[in-house]
Amino acid sequence: MQKTVVINVVGLTKRLIGKHTPFMASFLEQGKLAYIKPVLPAVTCSAQSTYLTGKWPSEHGIVGNGWYFKDECEIKFWRQSNKLVQQPKIWDTLKKMDSNFTCANHFWWYNMYSNVDYSLTPRPNYLADGRKIPDVYSYPAELRDQMQASLGTFPLFEFWGPRTTINSSKWIADAAIRTDEKHDPTLTFIYLPHLDYNLQRHGLNFDVISKDLNEIDSVVKQLVMHYQKTNANIVLLSEYGITDVNRPVHLNRILRNEGYINVRVERGLELLDAGASEAFAVADHQIAHIYIKKQENINQIKALLSAVQGVERVLSKNELEKEHLTHERCGDLVVVADKDSWFTYYFWLDDAVAPDYARMVDIHKKPGYDPVEMLTDPKDKLVTAKVVTKLIKKKLGFRTVMDIIPLNANLIKGSHGRIPEDTEDYPIFISNMGSLVQKEKMEAVEVYDLIKDHVLN
Repeated sequence: MQKTVVINVVGLTKRLIGKHTPFMASFLEQGKLAYIKPVLPAVTCSAQSTYLTGKWPSEHGIVGNGWYFKDECEIKFWRQSNKLVQQPKIWDTLKKMDSNFTCANHFWWYNMYSNVDYSLTPRPNYLADGRKIPDVYSYPAELRDQMQASLGTFPLFEFWGPRTTINSSKWIADAAIRTDEKHDPTLTFIYLPHLDYNLQRHGLNFDVISKDLNEIDSVVKQLVMHYQKTNANIVLLSEYGITDVNRPVHLNRILRNEGYINVRVERGLELLDAGASEAFAVADHQIAHIYIKKQENINQIKALLSAVQGVERVLSKNELEKEHLTHERCGDLVVVADKDSWFTYYFWLDDAVAPDYARMVDIHKKPGYDPVEMLTDPKDKLVTAKVVTKLIKKKLGFRTVMDIIPLNANLIKGSHGRIPEDTEDYPIFISNMGSLVQKEKMEAVEVYDLIKDHVLN
């Protein structure tokens, strides 16, 4: 088997490769590119699971970054157990073919409790006093200690939230190189999230994102130069392309106004009560799953949402089957935004009663994806002082919450999840083994076989 590395440069498209990414431009010139028609939904967990299994969401079950767990009556995002992916992964197949095959997975999702040989994934410590401490989970367990002793604690707060920087992607790259130097895995997966941040904050504004492109280009160069010395086959790929948006759509507010949503009031604040609601939306970028308690309401709700400005399609039954989304975890309806729009999870009608987590970075409590977590209020000139004061209080042992996230979805200028009109906004697959890339455009499920070909060739 041939040593291979797959470097996932999140958000990378052909449109972004150029003067601001000189190394990736040269890598493309020397290799070959194929466009990947993104899986629906074109979001992290669905795309990665499709690449790693060669199956559609209808088969592997990852219908989004989160969904409604019907047996628990709870909406959950960003779960981590690999057992949620209901199909064998590429490393399972390759291990059966050669007992000497080994695999390393650095930060691709559903990385916990898989049977890769070496893994690292973000896993903060949640302390009894309410603090969240940056950390990672690894297999074998000592890999975590070795990496953080060598590289420092994983910069969790620079991986997601208002303080995101290149440092999180740089840490992951450095860790991958150290794993490779020590263990020499046959196949390595590496996740570099950096472009995800400002592309969602600012869209395709090159005056802003040129710096981000240059930063991620340097990290990719570091990785490629390392793996070139090992004579590895090298793949750069992405999961989706981010495009400009200017309209947030609040599907849960629309459903609430029609009487479908129930809320609980606790301490004067509202919480979405999914189990008691007749229908609700689980928003995930430009896709939303609509879970409906009574089947006789499906057509009525489909007509309601189809008429909403910013909605392009509302999928049901045969349409879900055509898009390979028919699965018990899928919503009764799946709503797709138009090219200018994206979906919020907001369900409250008055910001004064929004839940406390709405103004915090809290990816596990929110019943939907919230990109506004990457921002603070640009009109609040005192926000830095507020953050410093709260951090001091935490260090002194006082309980405090980092309630600095605005409730202004209009701040978001880029999104993904739908299938873009222009192939220049598709995710891409670039290989230094051009002879293996036979197609100019491929389906997302075909990435699996192409990666396998790189290992077996």
